[in-house]
Amino acid sequence: MKKGEIWRVLIPVAPGHAQTGERPAIILQDFPFNNSLPTTLIVPMTSKLAASRFGGTLIIQPDQQNGLTAPSVALVFQMRTLDQRNCLKQMGTLDAAILDQVLDLLDQLTGR
Repeated sequence: MKKGEIWRVLIPVAPGHAQTGERPAIILQDFPFNNSLPTTLIVPMTSKLAASRFGGTLIIQPDQQNGLTAPSVALVFQMRTLDQRNCLKQMGTLDAAILDQVLDLLDQLTGR
């Protein structure tokens, strides 16, 4: 897994308003082949465009490179750790400019 890839993931059900279920997500960490960490940082996505009303979101249009099938909202404000076993299949890769926008939003949210 590499930073900027989009994977189909399965996010376990948890209480509250966080995204759950099977959905696309942006990988935020690079992992060398021999890395023993069992988790990865992700930004979940939703096809419900109304979610873009929240701060810390970015609408991403589908294209051949990213593998999305519908316009999707990256929920940067819901960045989370996910067990790598829940990363099901790589869908594609974000364009570098869009990844930069995601990372800029993350910096804004974390006060960097």
